[in-house]
Amino acid sequence: MIERRALLASPVLLALPARAQAWPGGQTVSVVLPYSPGGSTDVLGRILTQGLSERLGGTFIMDHKPGATTTLGARHVARARPDGHTLFLGTVVSFTMAPFALRNIGYDPVNDFAHLTMLAETGFVLVAHPRTPTVQSLVEAAKARPGQLSYATWGVGSSSHLLMLDFMRRTGTDMLHVPFNGSPPGLTETMAGRIDAMMTVVAPARPQIEGGRLAGLAIPSAVRLEALPDVQTVEEVGTGLAGMRSAGWFSLQAPAGTPQPIQERLAQAAAESFRTPAAKAQLAQLGFLETPPGPGPLRARIGEELALHRDLMARAGIQPE
Repeated sequence: MIERRALLASPVLLALPARAQAWPGGQTVSVVLPYSPGGSTDVLGRILTQGLSERLGGTFIMDHKPGATTTLGARHVARARPDGHTLFLGTVVSFTMAPFALRNIGYDPVNDFAHLTMLAETGFVLVAHPRTPTVQSLVEAAKARPGQLSYATWGVGSSSHLLMLDFMRRTGTDMLHVPFNGSPPGLTETMAGRIDAMMTVVAPARPQIEGGRLAGLAIPSAVRLEALPDVQTVEEVGTGLAGMRSAGWFSLQAPAGTPQPIQERLAQAAAESFRTPAAKAQLAQLGFLETPPGPGPLRARIGEELALHRDLMARAGIQPE
């Protein structure tokens, strides 16, 4: 019997047209999602699994493994056989936040994975009570009353928290952190005027901004979001925020040691799946941004944000649990 690893690396097999064969070995491929079923992550998962199946043949399924701040799913993939049958729908949390929030995540975020490509970037928006209609007015008020203005997040060390820490570092301000159990309660308190500002994902904030119940101050991105076309980017508003970027993104990983030809086919097929007109329209409505394809930009982003988040968490005095 031909040993499976040799079969996977066979140039004859890999040279065949993608649609003329099942994915190497003919087995079902598990794409691990580190969150519970439901929500925007499942939208990404469906685009990815359907796109890979159409382009590579075979069956790709979503396999939800939530828990331990996304590290349960990441650890499962890091320890899987590197044969192209176990993949990870990775997140910024798994690779650049959890290493500083947990004492032992059980994997090396850089070296235990083949980092294939980014898939999409989560759109964030800085919102405030309508009494503070611009970034400039928020910065001026915060500087006039250091430590008295408040901002909401969905938890210590979360992406919303780190973005606000970066905002304060860049603007030279000091605001009071008020963590909530999720984005909706923080937005409710901001609309009521009991909280001054919040950095949040776009979906729950969009109807409140469009209805005038929240002021959309800025998008931490180089380009405006199709879902909020009237909200300026940090490049446009100035005040020291140029270069600030969203703290949320999703990616595709395989276990380290996965054969290079398989890595390349997966990366190309995944990137193509997220660039169809239907996928782009669906993601734009949810407030996602397009990301550069391939392993190079993904590895660079992980390296940059490991350094940034290490610094931000240290400044905030966040200790690993």
